[in-house]
Amino acid sequence: MSGLSVVCPLDWRYGSEEMRRLFTVEELVRKYIEVEVAMMAGLEEAGLAPRGCAEALLECSRGLSASEVYAREAVLGHDIASLAYILGEKCGECGRYAHLGATSYDVVDTAWALVLREALGIVRRKLAEVINELSRLAVEHRDTLMIGRTHGQHALPITLGFKLANYVYELSRSYERLRETERRLIRSKISGAVGTMAGWLGRGLLVERAASERLKLEPHAITTQVAPRDGFAELVADLAILASQLDRFALEVRELSRTEIGELYESGARVGSSAMPHKRNPVTAERISGLARIARSLCVAALENVPLMHERDLTNSSSERILVPHALLVADQMLEDALKLLRVLAIDREAMLRNLALTRGAIMTEALVVRLVEKGVPRHLAHKALVEVSRTVESGVALEEAVLRHELLSKYLSPEEVREALDPSKYLGNCRELIDRAVEYSRRALER
Repeated sequence: MSGLSVVCPLDWRYGSEEMRRLFTVEELVRKYIEVEVAMMAGLEEAGLAPRGCAEALLECSRGLSASEVYAREAVLGHDIASLAYILGEKCGECGRYAHLGATSYDVVDTAWALVLREALGIVRRKLAEVINELSRLAVEHRDTLMIGRTHGQHALPITLGFKLANYVYELSRSYERLRETERRLIRSKISGAVGTMAGWLGRGLLVERAASERLKLEPHAITTQVAPRDGFAELVADLAILASQLDRFALEVRELSRTEIGELYESGARVGSSAMPHKRNPVTAERISGLARIARSLCVAALENVPLMHERDLTNSSSERILVPHALLVADQMLEDALKLLRVLAIDREAMLRNLALTRGAIMTEALVVRLVEKGVPRHLAHKALVEVSRTVESGVALEEAVLRHELLSKYLSPEEVREALDPSKYLGNCRELIDRAVEYSRRALER
């Protein structure tokens, strides 16, 4: 496999082909040319270049390869200047106007906007698939009883649908977050050196408007020589938040697939261990968690790129060539893995019921406190009594038996009332309504 000779696994192992394609040098050069053609249309509109030059530039740039641009860069030491020189040489009379009044980051930042528009479209589409699949499972398992855990300890009964609906809500918030960031980030930067549009002789707003309309982008209100880097930092932070949410779900699957818990696990025929044939390892979930660490670590570099010197320096350029593709490819792979994990997720209802019974009823002590308060017992006294009773459960006595032996508790609660209060299926509060509310929230979020 020729790909095995490359250094970065994102080049062959992680990330989909559709996302990887956006960050190839061929695609980036295509976007650079698209921006140069749009700026030429702006020059036409402002009367700074003859009519027809945008289409002439588009035609003469057909077949221009990335290798040609970067071969020239090896001589000039500047990729966008190399492109501008080549267009000037190839495009006849109109070539003399190529890149007039522009600076390299008019091309680079506006090209980034075009790339990121497509990349975020991929991320949002896959995130919507994850949310919809989680919503489906949440509704399907709205009544699948299991134990809720806090501090790693058995707490109160919940349903699997309730657990999954929490992820539906959280991931829907990430979808909204990415939508909001997109409005601030996906903008044209067409303002020339230092950002004043001076090279367009007072007609810069005409150049900007015509070029932006051709590219179907809104322009930034004002920039220095580069677009503000807070937008890139916001994007990377949003992707890191999304990665952490997916990590939280993956961690839940990993925890619940422990041999001694066994409530959820990754099904499938893959080999779990090279040494131990019996192993069924949560490898997809573990990869999600591993990649989330990379996503979070990229935030530092993105934030470091916000403070540039004066109207610009070049410190952001080199890091962004690594940072932006990696942030999006990592997010892309994590979403692919989340979808895969949901498709192979096995649910063991018997294990859930078995684990519900592990504490011999102790998980229902709050239900008994509520019953006792209804009968006139001060809450703090009811709580204190049930703390004492729950300790006897630890020594092997079932809670029902311990309660009926207790002088205070047995005075207020009949055996039938105790038995009813200890039924986990009757102590789920508003689980069903909350699941429906989370699913409806996600539906509205995805429609916006």
